[in-house]
Amino acid sequence: ESSRLHVSGLDEEITRHEEQQKRLAASVEEAQEKIDATRSQIAAFREELKRQGDHLDNSRRNLQGATGRLASLQALQQAAMQEGEESADWLAKQGVDKAQRLAQQIDVDAHWRRALETVLGHHLQAVCIERIEDFSASVDELRDGVVELLGRNSDATASASEKSLLHKVHSEFDLSALLAGILVADSVSEALAKRHALQPGESLITAEGVWVGKNWMRFGQEQGAKQGVLEREQEVRELKASCQALQTEVESLQQQHEAAVESLREMEQQRDQRQLSLNHFNHELSEVRSKLSGKRMRTEHIRNRVETLGKERNDLQKQIGAGEESAQVAQRKLFKALEISETMESRRAVLEQQRDQLRKQVNDVREENAARRQGYHQLALKSESMRSRQQGLLQGKQRINEQLQQITAQRDGLNEALRGSELPLKEQQQELASQLQRRVTAETELTTARNSLEEIDSRLRDREKQRHEAEQQVQQHRSLLEQGRIQHQEIAVRVKTLEEQLNEASYDRGKLLRNIPEHANVSEWQQQLEKATLRIQRLGSINLAAIDEFREQSERLDHLTAQHDDVLKSLETLEEAIHKIDRETRGRFKDTFEMVNSGFIELFPKLFGGGKAYLELTGDDLLNTGVGVMARPPGKRNSSIQLLSGGEKALTAVALVFAIFRLNPAPFCMLDEVDAPLDDANVGRFCSLVKEMSETVQFIFITHNKITMELANQLQGVTMHEPGVSRLVSVDVEKAAQMAAM
Repeated sequence: ESSRLHVSGLDEEITRHEEQQKRLAASVEEAQEKIDATRSQIAAFREELKRQGDHLDNSRRNLQGATGRLASLQALQQAAMQEGEESADWLAKQGVDKAQRLAQQIDVDAHWRRALETVLGHHLQAVCIERIEDFSASVDELRDGVVELLGRNSDATASASEKSLLHKVHSEFDLSALLAGILVADSVSEALAKRHALQPGESLITAEGVWVGKNWMRFGQEQGAKQGVLEREQEVRELKASCQALQTEVESLQQQHEAAVESLREMEQQRDQRQLSLNHFNHELSEVRSKLSGKRMRTEHIRNRVETLGKERNDLQKQIGAGEESAQVAQRKLFKALEISETMESRRAVLEQQRDQLRKQVNDVREENAARRQGYHQLALKSESMRSRQQGLLQGKQRINEQLQQITAQRDGLNEALRGSELPLKEQQQELASQLQRRVTAETELTTARNSLEEIDSRLRDREKQRHEAEQQVQQHRSLLEQGRIQHQEIAVRVKTLEEQLNEASYDRGKLLRNIPEHANVSEWQQQLEKATLRIQRLGSINLAAIDEFREQSERLDHLTAQHDDVLKSLETLEEAIHKIDRETRGRFKDTFEMVNSGFIELFPKLFGGGKAYLELTGDDLLNTGVGVMARPPGKRNSSIQLLSGGEKALTAVALVFAIFRLNPAPFCMLDEVDAPLDDANVGRFCSLVKEMSETVQFIFITHNKITMELANQLQGVTMHEPGVSRLVSVDVEKAAQMAAM
């Protein structure tokens, strides 16, 4: 009953843990969905951040380019507007060295800019001041150099004619004196056509800068820094406005980028917090699953144990019931036997009278009894195979049944029945006592089994206690393992974040790790990073285009320098190798030439039966010289090979080839119809030389000459017995000679 209650309590705990598991699983799924959504947002935000960064970099590059261009133009403009040293000192002394020049105070249409620059010329360098009268006392102080001053007069251009150049110009300073009488024309032809109507002091100028007077004309363009002052000034103004707009755009983009970075950092923190929550939920879910698994295992174990104990109890109850039933059956048989015994006593007298009659039937009864005993014996064997733990009771039952059958059948005869009437009673009493003793034994065994069951329950409780302690230890280890897993996940998240930052910065983690010193300190590196950041901030804006160009040119210079050094080294190596090859070539050529010449001198007389031949160099330089063959057969005075006949040339060539061949012999030498142009005498000498050299070299030659064939040890003939089919016929000369001798 207590086990059932325990199992019922475990079922309730399992149900509660299952509900908790479902809630935690739902929380885990929800947290995972939030993390996935956050990661998607982070990825999209990083893409947007990258796009903003690219836009910011482009704007910075544009700003740097515009700033660089502005600085260049301002430098050119300053060089064009700069006065001499004496003039600059005078202006500085008067406190107007920072005053603007006329070119900076003029606003003119782009179409007439060149014309105005042509007319004003050096007047564009005039220093714009309020009143020229203020400097009358200082004029004598400037002894070397030229200074031009221009006073302010905002109403000077108010009454200018629309046909005049002054009408095209807007300025706060008086330009009427500088542009008086300057009229405009749309083309050179128009200016030339109108020049006759010009009044004294008037002139015409076109937008292209062609300046026409009544009897003069000026055109062309000056070269140098003075050229295009107004155009540069206008470009400087536009660049200033563009730089201002770009600076504003860069600052706005920088603020947006910083805000985006901060938002990304917050989103990453939110992702990390959600990851921690997910890890916490996973940890709780793992604990609940572990507890649920333990409860289920424990419940299953208890149920199995209860079922086993129930089966054992039923078996014991069945055994007890069977023992009691056997005892009752034996008792009934005993009472029946007593009744039969009393009946037998009363019938004893009758039986004595019938004894004689029954004796006659004894033999028949004995035969039937033997047959029935044999059947009973077979039944006993079958019963023996079906006995179990109640074997003792069944044996007693069988003996009582046999005695009752013997008495009931009346087959043993009256004497045996009378003598045995008391004996079965005693045996049945003994059997009853035995059955009672067995019942007592069964009850004792039942008590022992119950005690064993209680002992087993006690051991089971001890084991359950030990298992519970082991589960607590396992749970502690699981908690430690889960904490380690959470820490590992946190580290993995940090590592992944750092890897993403490294990938965004286009850095290789392996390369960075290899470059980090062994004793690197995080705090020191952080301080160095902060110092570097401060230095970068102090540097301010830089010309990124110049840096890229400098880097490209530096890399190109390094590459070209390395190539130049490699080429020089290669040239030196090649020159040394060439000199070495030349030296070795000269030495080897000289040695080879001498050995070939020596062999040629030796072999030529053998082939010609006398005469003289040698090799000579055509020049002193062994690398570029040629080789001449000088041959003089016996009886002739010619010295050059060109004067020899065809057969003599062939023999001379054979001598030279054999001389070269002896220098570096091969395992075999193949000659293709070398003896074709030779007569019989020369063929004989050729064969003698071949036979002499065949001691060290195997010769394979193709010939049609019988004398040469006689020299060979093995002949291979090619015949065409059938048209278009060549066959090879081999002949061993020695065997052929032996067969001919036989």
